[in-house]
Amino acid sequence: MAQSLSKLYVHIIFHIKHQHSKIRKEDEKDLYAYIGAIIKGNDSIPILINGVEDHVHILCVMSKNIALAKFVEEIKRHSSRMIKTISTNYTHFAWQGGYGGFSVSPSLHNKTKHYIENQDEHHKKMTFHEEYLMFLKEYSIEYNEKYLWTD
Repeated sequence: MAQSLSKLYVHIIFHIKHQHSKIRKEDEKDLYAYIGAIIKGNDSIPILINGVEDHVHILCVMSKNIALAKFVEEIKRHSSRMIKTISTNYTHFAWQGGYGGFSVSPSLHNKTKHYIENQDEHHKKMTFHEEYLMFLKEYSIEYNEKYLWTD
């Protein structure tokens, strides 16, 4: 083939490193807009970014020209720098080292989008740990509990 084509829907989840640096409601919109700009800057398409005080969900179409690990590293590095400029509340802000990256089939695009849109409601019923374990189980991802929650 003379041309490389792809459309890779990816659901990315990552968590804050320190509980004392939680994301404030009033800063979410600016943070998510900035993350969207980082995604666009990496030749990818942000579809939806949302989360709660301690983690973020991203649904995007990922570029064929970047590896998932590098893509998430770029998002986390730049957004961490940006949020520190908002307020002294974020002086020690950092994202945890790990992340979850899950492929999304076109047939599940709308279901995933709906799930991400309703993060506030989901987390009235389940913790981040429960949610993350649910995704790992759903995608049959093997993990070591010893390393799952710590950097």
